[in-house]
Amino acid sequence: MRKVSLTLMLAGLLMAASCGNLTQKTEDNSNETQQQQEPVSQIEQVQQPQVQRAAFIPTESTPDFVDAAERSVDAVVHIMTKVVRQSNTYDDFFGALLGQIYGYPGQTRNNTMVAYGSGVVLTPDGYIVTNNHVVEGADEVEVTFNNKVKKTATIIGTDPTTDLALIKVEASDLPFLTFGDSDNVRIGEWVLAVGNPFNLTSTVTAGIVSAKARNLSILGEGTSVESFIQTDAAVNPGNSGGALVNTKGELVGINAAIASHTGSYEGYSFAIPSNIVRKVVDDLLLYGTTQRGYLGVQIAELTQELADKEGLENIDGVYVADVTEGGAAKLAGIKAGDVITSVGGKKVNSTTQLRESVAQFRPGDKVEVEVNRHGSHHRYDLTLLNEAGNVDVVRNGDSFFSSDLGLMLQPVNQNDMSRLNIKNGLKIMEIRQGRFQGSGVPEGFVITKVNGVSVNSKADLENALKSNRSRRTTIDGVSPNGMVMNFYYY
Repeated sequence: MRKVSLTLMLAGLLMAASCGNLTQKTEDNSNETQQQQEPVSQIEQVQQPQVQRAAFIPTESTPDFVDAAERSVDAVVHIMTKVVRQSNTYDDFFGALLGQIYGYPGQTRNNTMVAYGSGVVLTPDGYIVTNNHVVEGADEVEVTFNNKVKKTATIIGTDPTTDLALIKVEASDLPFLTFGDSDNVRIGEWVLAVGNPFNLTSTVTAGIVSAKARNLSILGEGTSVESFIQTDAAVNPGNSGGALVNTKGELVGINAAIASHTGSYEGYSFAIPSNIVRKVVDDLLLYGTTQRGYLGVQIAELTQELADKEGLENIDGVYVADVTEGGAAKLAGIKAGDVITSVGGKKVNSTTQLRESVAQFRPGDKVEVEVNRHGSHHRYDLTLLNEAGNVDVVRNGDSFFSSDLGLMLQPVNQNDMSRLNIKNGLKIMEIRQGRFQGSGVPEGFVITKVNGVSVNSKADLENALKSNRSRRTTIDGVSPNGMVMNFYYY
């Protein structure tokens, strides 16, 4: 260090000496200039640059996250759920058995599981949207606001097919977020993720929209709708159900998932588009269950290989592999082999985009569908139908069709429950083409459990089918004559 310091000091002295010589020469030149006019030296022509203090000057294109964050944090809540499950351990069994033998009072051991998530306040009077998987099966739901106020919430409705749920607290004048148009969200646009990761309340992270219409196949097959907005805003466990907002502070998505090998954020997070959220929330408020409209088509991703096989000139759009007899597409004139290029005026170029577009409509809505038929473009105005093939409004407790089982089902009424000595169930009203056709199971059979989960509604059934981790589906139920039956299928 001493050697270096000395070297620097010597350089300083040499520079000072040089400056001294230069000063002397300058003075001599100045005196000569007063006596006679001589050309100005090149050294004196050099203009010194103007020195300015370095500063960050924001421009119109610089994103400002402050206002969006301030609008969001008070409208995003922390959710804690409790699920009580009776223990099935051998200790409980033998404890109860010994109690019966020796006269000890029976005791029931319950296990309480606690989970955490986030939610977004949508109205001043306390309606809150979150993920279905945040409140699924919850016996208690507690909401904590940013000002630390805690309230008990009730579940208004759930939709497993989109992983959304609507809950309600008794309140007034709550801060809330307004919906933005997720169709207008652009790749590269700045967004904020607001939620409660790792139980850390009111956390805001920023990123950009890195992709749209992502399908992760995490909600199962069948009628599920997955068309996520992908971002690189940091999202972690606890963010589920929180807000994805644009720089205006508008809600453009509900954070739902991350792609990770570790369970923590690794660069990609996924949100349910706000246009789907708004439609599902309206359905749950008005009808208690989701109203889903269907085109009545079987679709396939249009690849170069498929285009070559079918003799198609390009690969823009979604290929129609088949049309459902009596479905909306068939009735309107759409045929197998057509390529759907737009729905409701919006271009579609993947099966995910098509499902997202259709999911924003209800049965009975008239939708313009454009197709490419061997190079010739056609437009059809068709009326979307529900699962049952009509335009009737489906209400919670009404009959519904399960495409997974091929059954028309209805929640069992109180008279049947008393007669069959059961507490819940779904009654088979009609058997259509599917797994149950030709199985010998009669109409009127009441399904009480699916994969060991009690069912009493469409949401219960979809949750039970989705939760199955094996290829085998088990069915428990009671026949119309009271005979208890159970069977399974693959």
